[in-house]
Amino acid sequence: MLLWIGAGGALAFPVVFLVDGWLRSGYSSARHTVSALATGARGWLQTANFILCGLAIALGSVGLALAGPLPLAATTGVFGLGLVVSGCFPMDPMRGYPPGTAQDDPEDFSATHRRHDAAGAVVFFVMPAMPAVLALTGEHGATRIVAAVVAAGLIAGVAAFNRAWEKDAAWTGLVQKGTLILACAWLAASFAVAA
Repeated sequence: MLLWIGAGGALAFPVVFLVDGWLRSGYSSARHTVSALATGARGWLQTANFILCGLAIALGSVGLALAGPLPLAATTGVFGLGLVVSGCFPMDPMRGYPPGTAQDDPEDFSATHRRHDAAGAVVFFVMPAMPAVLALTGEHGATRIVAAVVAAGLIAGVAAFNRAWEKDAAWTGLVQKGTLILACAWLAASFAVAA
């Protein structure tokens, strides 16, 4: 049951941020990050998405630990808890969202924003680590090859997102969302296979 809870959380997380972003007035899915959805009048929805899906993934990691692949369980647990912390400490309004916010970054970030950034750094660091540890420790050749390909894709995605974020590129949100979707889809499949 824990593994299916984890799979559900991994699948629900991108579904919620994609649908919510599509329905939000003034939100650009191409430019704005997922975390920007936790600001504004309807920010509670993305906050709940971070926390509930993060908890579901963390519970799934307990199921993975019981099933045996401990390195994958550990990295998955860190990923899930990183999402929870990201939800507990939302980012500051910036870069034009919510509507009416200045287009650039604030001169000083709040303590809450800095905590959000620290949690986000953990999330994006551990994303490629999840498939990487399975590529190194998995039992089956095909599983290890798929995990290695996904890890390489996530490393490239995280690097591209970091570059886009620093430049405030018009496609920053698109790259971030693609990277998160790849990680969550692979993680949901990993939970399902382990179940």
